[in-house]
Amino acid sequence: MLLMGPLTGYFRVTRKVFVNPEDARAHGDKDEETSKKYLRIDPDVERVRRCHQNDLENIVPFPCPHQGLEMSEVFSSEVFLAYSTYSTVVLLKMLLMGPLTGYFRVTRKAFVSAEDAWAHGATDEESKKQLMRTDPYVERVRRCHRNDLENIVPFVGIGLLYALSGPDLSTAVMHFRIFAASRIFHSIAYLVPLPQPSRGLSWIVGMGVTFSMVYRVLKAGVHL
Repeated sequence: MLLMGPLTGYFRVTRKVFVNPEDARAHGDKDEETSKKYLRIDPDVERVRRCHQNDLENIVPFPCPHQGLEMSEVFSSEVFLAYSTYSTVVLLKMLLMGPLTGYFRVTRKAFVSAEDAWAHGATDEESKKQLMRTDPYVERVRRCHRNDLENIVPFVGIGLLYALSGPDLSTAVMHFRIFAASRIFHSIAYLVPLPQPSRGLSWIVGMGVTFSMVYRVLKAGVHL
């Protein structure tokens, strides 16, 4: 599941298919008008995204404690407490993206459901159609939320396995802190938005942390 994110990025870059204007400008013509030709939909990119979505809907982590550790020892360890703290931080950040999406839908009058349009000012079919539209900033927040789902959910699952594998406290805390900081900065870079490659670099840092934990879990031989 974790590899589907980089695979999506690979197809976007190689096929010059983007959804964010700053990405199009970073990978093509800097001119505002000509860069719009890169803002399009590609069937193969969408296929990879659907595969990723299916992974998110079906893959469930099955954490197993490290051999020789009692569960009471695991849950009271400093590593697990650090994991719990930083997982809560990034999950809370992800959780706030839902209300933020709703806020922009209401303030920008951009809805996808007819009942929402009726509830927020539509008086007839014509005014309802005007409110049922796509807003660029609402879609930006939704993409940011989706990116959180694609990266934070694997972190929570893999981070738990990593915490249960008996890592050094300072090393574990470093992993958790860097990931949390990278995801917070990623959201800021996405929503402001900041010029690329600021968002891309923060994504790479977070992905690198997760893969580092994967390597350490596999190296520790947890239920291999």
